[in-house]
Amino acid sequence: MIPLSVLDLSFVTEGGSGAAALRNSLDLARLADRLGFTRYWVAEHHNLPSIASSAPEIMIGQIAAATDRIRVGSGGVMLPNHAPLMVAERFKVLEALFPGRIDLGIGRAPGTDPVTSYALRARQEVRAEDDFLERFQELMLWESGGFPANHPFRNVRAMPADVPLPPVWLLGSSDYSAELAAAIGAGFAFAHHFASYDAVAALTSYRARFRPSEWRKEPYGILAVAVVCADSDAEAERLALTVDLNYVRRSKGEYLPLASPEDAAAYPFTEADRRHISRNRARVFVGSPDTVRARLMPLVEASHADEVMITSAIYDHAARKHSYELMAQAFELSRAQ
Repeated sequence: MIPLSVLDLSFVTEGGSGAAALRNSLDLARLADRLGFTRYWVAEHHNLPSIASSAPEIMIGQIAAATDRIRVGSGGVMLPNHAPLMVAERFKVLEALFPGRIDLGIGRAPGTDPVTSYALRARQEVRAEDDFLERFQELMLWESGGFPANHPFRNVRAMPADVPLPPVWLLGSSDYSAELAAAIGAGFAFAHHFASYDAVAALTSYRARFRPSEWRKEPYGILAVAVVCADSDAEAERLALTVDLNYVRRSKGEYLPLASPEDAAAYPFTEADRRHISRNRARVFVGSPDTVRARLMPLVEASHADEVMITSAIYDHAARKHSYELMAQAFELSRAQ
């Protein structure tokens, strides 16, 4: 059966707090570890009242310390926000503390609005053009020590120098991301949960173009999907009202905490809102375990995904945990002994 993993944005809920959202992430990670999920990735977003996850490296360390076997990583570190040397050193430290359990997932976007992005980079060299490739190449040079003899960084080492970088993954939602991941020989995670680009095309292109590298000999593609699973289709549809309202608000630039299903049901959606919801629902897997699996497996098979990563914007923490429990049962994960 295909491996399942978790993508956690540490959603803040109406009436809740950022601190509670982060504690819920630790609680969910412990459950995912027991249920047999393969990895637990946390996101990086800034200046969004709906998301508490702004420092993935800190959360990775906390989650890895609170779990026993599950891999923990970034989904992802937004490289435009960081000096590559700092990324290398932080993840080497994590790898040293939790050897063989850390993933370095890297994203190309800043994970925020332009003004906040500028504030994050105000003490770095800020350029109008996309400098992701240059930053990524520098990150790889810190690992390989491959700076030319006359380069000012030639004698600088990312510490601890005797610890390798954990496996590198590129995150993306387009054909460009798929081709880049293939060209550098990295793992690839496709964000089906918000992408407008076709997941099958992206993962097929990645697999066809993959070039073996020093850290990965074979392609490995993760399909990240949005899931709301409950004991019945009707209950899942009720919980998914939160997803509907969250999507409508985000489309209007309103990044508010997650609303309860009751508040979402009472929201005065316009006809345009409902059209937006209908389009988004095409990429959200909602229903009982049998319903979700029946809808999800054709996409998994068509894309030849090696792994499915699930994100669930469910208001109630207990219901969110139950959604992951049901998915673990539906896909016959092996619970930790």
